Amino acid sequence: MQYFWIHGYESTSLQDLLEVMRLSKSSFYQTFGSKHKLFQRCINHYQDSLRSSMLSDLDQSDSARDFIESAFFSVADEAGKPGDKQGCLLMNTASEFAQRDPVVARLVSTGTEKLNKVFLTAVKRAQQEGDISPENDSQALANYLISSMSGLKTMVKAGMNKKTTKDVVELTLKALD
Repeated sequence: MQYFWIHGYESTSLQDLLEVMRLSKSSFYQTFGSKHKLFQRCINHYQDSLRSSMLSDLDQSDSARDFIESAFFSVADEAGKPGDKQGCLLMNTASEFAQRDPVVARLVSTGTEKLNKVFLTAVKRAQQEGDISPENDSQALANYLISSMSGLKTMVKAGMNKKTTKDVVELTLKALD
């Protein structure tokens, strides 16, 4: 999954996978069937792991608003760290080739929906806690947050500096007021 995430599906060769996974070609095909099927498993694993991690963070947060703010500021903090910025595997995949591959497009859509539901749960909880007005459309806010998070991760990957990233996060969070 990490190799696909860093290099993309199309730039990852079978030979790259065999080396990274330390498998023979026959073992690879016997276990996974194809590069495409392995990639599908990676996408599923990524979206399930991310969703699980986000739900855990939400459950452990003092408030749902704190969870949302923390999620966004943690992405902003990535802008100040050295090393490769990977972005979001789902959005990277959508940009790379989901429009040409209906199976992958469906996986990306499912993953996005799962993450959207986490934000929807957070928004509704924040509304109950009094940190977001109940007059705001919770689904529209969840859609906005998923869109903003995707864009933010992409901008960090593209090299946006930490100050600009934090300014974008501040502006994004004002939509919750």
